[in-house]
Amino acid sequence: MIRDYQTQKTLREDYDVCIIGAGPAGITLALHLAKAGWRVLLAEAGGHEYSPRSQAFYHCTSTGLEMYPQETRLRYLGGTSNHWAGRCRPFTPSDFAVAPPGNLPGWPIPYSDIEPYLAPAMAIVDLPEGADFQPLNTALAGGDFDPDRFLLSPPTRFAQKYASALADTAGLDVFINCNCVDLEFDPASGRLAAVVLSDYERQRQRLVARHFILATGAIENARQLLNSQSLRAAGVVAQDGLVGHCLMEHLNVDMGTFILKDGQNGEPREYYTTDAFVAEYQAGKGNVAATVLSEVRTYGRTAEVKHFLESLMCDMGWASKIDFIAKFSCPGDGVLSTMIEQYPNTQSRISLLDEKDDLGMYRVNVNWALSAGDRHTIQCIGGELAKQFAETGLGFIKLNDYVYDTALPLKLSPHAHHMGTTRMAAAKEFGVVDSDCKVFGTDNLYVAGSSIFATGGASNPTMPLLQFALRLADHLDNRMKAAHGAHV
Repeated sequence: MIRDYQTQKTLREDYDVCIIGAGPAGITLALHLAKAGWRVLLAEAGGHEYSPRSQAFYHCTSTGLEMYPQETRLRYLGGTSNHWAGRCRPFTPSDFAVAPPGNLPGWPIPYSDIEPYLAPAMAIVDLPEGADFQPLNTALAGGDFDPDRFLLSPPTRFAQKYASALADTAGLDVFINCNCVDLEFDPASGRLAAVVLSDYERQRQRLVARHFILATGAIENARQLLNSQSLRAAGVVAQDGLVGHCLMEHLNVDMGTFILKDGQNGEPREYYTTDAFVAEYQAGKGNVAATVLSEVRTYGRTAEVKHFLESLMCDMGWASKIDFIAKFSCPGDGVLSTMIEQYPNTQSRISLLDEKDDLGMYRVNVNWALSAGDRHTIQCIGGELAKQFAETGLGFIKLNDYVYDTALPLKLSPHAHHMGTTRMAAAKEFGVVDSDCKVFGTDNLYVAGSSIFATGGASNPTMPLLQFALRLADHLDNRMKAAHGAHV
């Protein structure tokens, strides 16, 4: 049943699992655990639709590179699946086998741990049963770039698709407008004793459960942990720990432009770095899309005004003269866009501010920062792509100066794929959650979503995070069965 916490606050006294956050991970966990026979509470801070009041709680400051952390998240039922584009590409074994450069390890588990959950995750996002991730085009010469392989979900809007299941699944209580404002940790037992829930008028109550899962996105998962005074006092969230650190994004770098040779068609082409490339250049992974534009591309509420002005400048051949005001591509231009892996970096992080929101929680600052390894990856991908594009006989690429000159400021934009702030590791010195997604130093607090990613690869995170959610659901189901025996 779905209830509005603003008007109805009747909670059970004995939940098996409390899940905070009703995005793709939270909804998937709630439905699977409830269908397994457990009593589950799913608490969503927002309502059924977008609300300025709810969205305002995502207000934060930003330093470092701009990743638009407030605008790219959605704080209502279904989370960011409400504006997900639907692109799906699975992780590969090498994502889990190759450690990033520096002092932080990669994944503490092999790819085989999540591989069995690929088909169920595909079904969740409405990909056809048995569908294969087919290559989009031919490979480039040289062995460094394969054709990319991905599938497109419709895309699945979780609140809409699973509305009936959320309302009707036995044992599942869903509350909207239900804000988690504190995590109460009991150091004597090593367990989270309760969470504190609040409506927007700050009417609060404690919710007791056997197990708790944070599934509020990479920024909010870290914020919830950092805001808990009891977790900080017990040293679970330590001053020198990694909670909030290693914030990762996928890098959309403005690589440059290209022209095709006569006889080459202008169909879009997408390339993905091979394992051989990663090994040879000691670089990260990346996708590069080469597209010949058929029209000026603009976005946002002022798109019509921009379209008029940009089309006028392109028609008059004045685009280069106003480049210092606005950079855009004209019809017929060959443009290169990317989705490049970012390495985990402790300087890229979420930290608390002194300012509190209207519910009394500290707001956060988002400092998105790249490392020398990221610039190296961009440089290697750009240089080798240009070389192999020509050697394959497709045409010629003109790279922007900052691609090969790492001393120049980089022009890039985010993909809104927030990852890594509660990274998975084999030990607390390297991460926040263990291989079962349980927070180090606790016995019953788990984290779901892409914040657990030890590395991000170069694939959209939605489908892989569902694989981890399904794996966590199985782990908790087995653990509770072992602890409590048969249940109703």
